[in-house]
Amino acid sequence: MNWFIWALLSAFFAGLTAVLAKVGVEHVNSNLATAIRTVVILIFAWSVALFTKSQPLSTIGRRTWIFLILSGIATGFSWLCYFRALQLGEASSVAPVDKLSVVIAIALAAIFLHEPMTWRHWAGGLLIFTGATVLAYA
Repeated sequence: MNWFIWALLSAFFAGLTAVLAKVGVEHVNSNLATAIRTVVILIFAWSVALFTKSQPLSTIGRRTWIFLILSGIATGFSWLCYFRALQLGEASSVAPVDKLSVVIAIALAAIFLHEPMTWRHWAGGLLIFTGATVLAYA
């Protein structure tokens, strides 16, 4: 499968996550809900890594470790904020605003990774921003 199919699957599961998480945070502290979800993801991710016989940890370089750790920290903050937002708002409003991460990723990729910004990036980013704004205040 190519990257687009994987990205569509990611979008599907992210959308499913929003609905499942909204129900899951109804009667529990959002931070505790995030911790429970994180334990499940930890077990699931390590199971997949071990089952698929990924590369040995000793072959991973220091720079890679640093950036994966920083990415994990950013993910943790994202999840804490996301679950709190779901607890306070409607999933149909929270999820689109959360997807503004796409616009932020496009901008950061252009700035730090020197990825080219085409008219498609600008148009798509503007449409995502507009859609999130419309849905957030619907």
